[in-house]
Amino acid sequence: MIHEIFPHRFNNLYLANKNIGENDFILHYNGDSLLLKTSGDEFDIPQRRDFLEISDKSDNTFLFTLNDVPCFLIWDNLMADNPHFAYKEISFFRTTRQQEIAWVSIVGFHLMNWYSQNKFCGKCGTKTQHKPDERAIVCPNCKTTVYPKISPAVIVVIVCNNKILLARNSNFSGSWYSLIAGYADVGESLEETLVREVKEEVGLDIKNIRYYKSQPWPPSGSMMIGFVAEADENQPISIDDKEIADAAWFTRGNLPQHSLNLSIAGEMIEKFERGEL
Repeated sequence: MIHEIFPHRFNNLYLANKNIGENDFILHYNGDSLLLKTSGDEFDIPQRRDFLEISDKSDNTFLFTLNDVPCFLIWDNLMADNPHFAYKEISFFRTTRQQEIAWVSIVGFHLMNWYSQNKFCGKCGTKTQHKPDERAIVCPNCKTTVYPKISPAVIVVIVCNNKILLARNSNFSGSWYSLIAGYADVGESLEETLVREVKEEVGLDIKNIRYYKSQPWPPSGSMMIGFVAEADENQPISIDDKEIADAAWFTRGNLPQHSLNLSIAGEMIEKFERGEL
């Protein structure tokens, strides 16, 4: 999965009062795109020394470290007229072979959006400040503290004998299929979310629910919690016609185009294909 970048090392420990060094990595976003150094199909994250305009007065935020090198978010505009610089739409993470760069790019994107959405207190409207001793936003007026938002979501492999239920989301391009998934609602357990989402989206009752593993998914600010469950294939499939455009049972060796193993969905589907689920 995309966050499994060994032998590279990612550490999201917040380092308070950290200043930018010459060799530190710089993440600069323009909308949904990230500024990268390019060499053919290879990418590198720029460093401070690549930008003459970055100084100690530049608006910056410490993010995390990659291979023990600090990574900073730069909010000021940067000169990108170097022929080796290019803005890459954030979806490049799905196709690049450099998984460590893909991972820090989308985690940085998650944090950039969170900071951007919390410039003012949602309770009293006062301009917020960064809490000096941890990764949090605090209101200097009413003291409301906000931490990075992570939304829990369930995702499930539904099996019956040697078949797997796959669905095509209405927003998917082409004929790509994946697993049933959905966000936990207020007051729900993860198991209750699972039962509700499957019933709503494909009309099936499930049983024998068991935990698989989890995966952070920064593009949607989610924590994906994976499960395996069983269902009777003789139940009629009834798609909701909103989120789901099609759903059907598939056998090993005859799976449609499906999610890549960058995601927990792709990993679980591939394990089913190999007879491991």
